[in-house]
Amino acid sequence: MSELVFVRHGQASFGTDSYDKLSDKGVEQVQILAQHWLEVGEQFDYLYHGALLRQKETAKELLPLICSHPERVIEHSFLNEYNGDPLLHAYLENHAKADGFNIFIDWPIKDERLFQELFERATSLWVKGELRPRLNDNEFEAWEDFQSRVYDVIDQIMTTHSGGSRVLVSTSGGVIAMALQRVLQFPDEKVISTNWMVNNSSVTRFKYGNGKVSLTQFNSLPHLEKNEFKHMITYR
Repeated sequence: MSELVFVRHGQASFGTDSYDKLSDKGVEQVQILAQHWLEVGEQFDYLYHGALLRQKETAKELLPLICSHPERVIEHSFLNEYNGDPLLHAYLENHAKADGFNIFIDWPIKDERLFQELFERATSLWVKGELRPRLNDNEFEAWEDFQSRVYDVIDQIMTTHSGGSRVLVSTSGGVIAMALQRVLQFPDEKVISTNWMVNNSSVTRFKYGNGKVSLTQFNSLPHLEKNEFKHMITYR
């Protein structure tokens, strides 16, 4: 059997002009994971990562775990997280006022509670196909397109790497949740609620081979279980 191991990127820079960058804590989270794996003898044959900066920065910290061949580190844009900004903008423009929200909200949104409430409402409509992009918004990705590309890249990786391969993937919470749906076949609405659960730098594992795929671990934080590291556990 082969193994596909997903790592969610470390904590990003929420509330800043550019979310797509690891915070200092985010870098440290992944460094602790890499050190933990080196100590217990984990090694992987290939490393995949998305094209987003936070995914690449996470992958960089995981490089010591990969056999030292440049061609074994592969960037694939299908591993990118869905872009939440167009979803929020579409919701604020077309739905927020009817739901009782002030549509003139400072950007970026720095209040985590407000952000979460708005984002949950936006993604709920998105999954149902009821969220429409703003005029000329070329960054809006339909739910079905996001689902299709994640399914495609997972299938591609598993087809390419078999025969006992161990593949490490640096990506984001939405992609990991969609990978779970691909294997467990739960409803679309559960993908987003699962997304909210995924911790920064957490580990999710699948075994695959002989036409079968099984989940063996979800959202694990073995590197942060010691009391001295519990303050490092974050969702955003």
